Amino acid sequence: MNPALSCFIGYRYWRARKSNAFASFITFFAVSGIFLGVAALIVVSSVMNGLEGQLKQRILGAIPQLTVHTAKPLADWHQVETRLNALPGVKGVEPSIFTQAMVQSPSNIQAVAVYGVFPETDKSLSPLAAHTFNEAFKLLQAGGYYVLLGSELAQRLSVVPGDKVRLLSGEGVVYSPFGPVPSQRTFTVAGVFEMGSQVDANVAYLHYSDARRLMRKNGDDIEDLRIFLTDPFLAPALAQPVEQLLQAQGIDAQVNDWRDSYGHLFAAVKMEKNMMSLLLSLIIAVAAFNIVSALVMMVVDKTADVAVLKTQGLSPAAVMLVFISQGSMNALVGLILGLTVGVLATLYINPIMSIFGLHILGVGQQLPVMLDLGQLGLIAVGTVVLTLLATLYPAARAAAVQPANALRYE
Repeated sequence: MNPALSCFIGYRYWRARKSNAFASFITFFAVSGIFLGVAALIVVSSVMNGLEGQLKQRILGAIPQLTVHTAKPLADWHQVETRLNALPGVKGVEPSIFTQAMVQSPSNIQAVAVYGVFPETDKSLSPLAAHTFNEAFKLLQAGGYYVLLGSELAQRLSVVPGDKVRLLSGEGVVYSPFGPVPSQRTFTVAGVFEMGSQVDANVAYLHYSDARRLMRKNGDDIEDLRIFLTDPFLAPALAQPVEQLLQAQGIDAQVNDWRDSYGHLFAAVKMEKNMMSLLLSLIIAVAAFNIVSALVMMVVDKTADVAVLKTQGLSPAAVMLVFISQGSMNALVGLILGLTVGVLATLYINPIMSIFGLHILGVGQQLPVMLDLGQLGLIAVGTVVLTLLATLYPAARAAAVQPANALRYE
């Protein structure tokens, strides 16, 4: 078998004007479907990737990605820090503490998640620093009793930097003749940060020592560590190695990751992305299998030609390759057009939407876009494989043509 000859014949069939107008229409429809499906899949996948990446930065960048809680205070937490930093994927480690509290202003009261951090360390590791003022970080010093509030939380409380708020913690409750009394203390609002996510409505930051005093704990003890990762999505895979490393040092600790608080949100985003990809992939599948109809008509139209080729020594496998190559060229045209238009539309989607006056996220807001080359390769390979599968049945029918029967009445 000469594959080059079969591919050349398939190419000539593909270029030739088709006598069957309906077959030409079906072919055009199949190519257009592949083109639109591939382009739409690239654009939607890139936007969903951008949304997921933005959520990862805005939410997971402001909360602990891995949290270690030890049963007893650490005698030398710097030694533990050194060992944890040696793990692949770990960006940094710092002491941290967390508690649920109520924050009260003269006009309102809100539930809040309070994180106690060392601001000089947090500034170098967390993207939170990019959304606050440097002066606000400087004010977060032990004994200063300053607090950083999310922008939406500050708006609900009607407070600005310099105002006083009261934090009431459920930990450190003391019992009096009048019942349990929560631990509480007045703090000064040092600044307001804005991450552009739900974190802005329910998170507050204190200095580590001030947070422990609010919870009526020794301000110098280190019982909790927060671990920053190069990729927050590595947290589930790193939780077990971290726990094993601590156990090897004789430290009884519990390791939690961000999924405890925000796992449902990212699971919903992932499911939505997968469903959108599935729906758009079905468009490509329908278009690819329209090639079956076009090729079956081509086989019927070229039955006599196939019979002549077989009498001249073309093997059944070579005949199959003729029609497989012809169908693949249709898919290749649609795929190249789809990749080209999809990538260009993804790169310039925000200017294009501005031209037409479309503002999906509101005026002044741009769609987050993240073009993944791995996904592009997967889309291209999937389209080619799907098309090859669609060409097998018509090609097999062509290979089964009997020259004697086909040429009997010619």
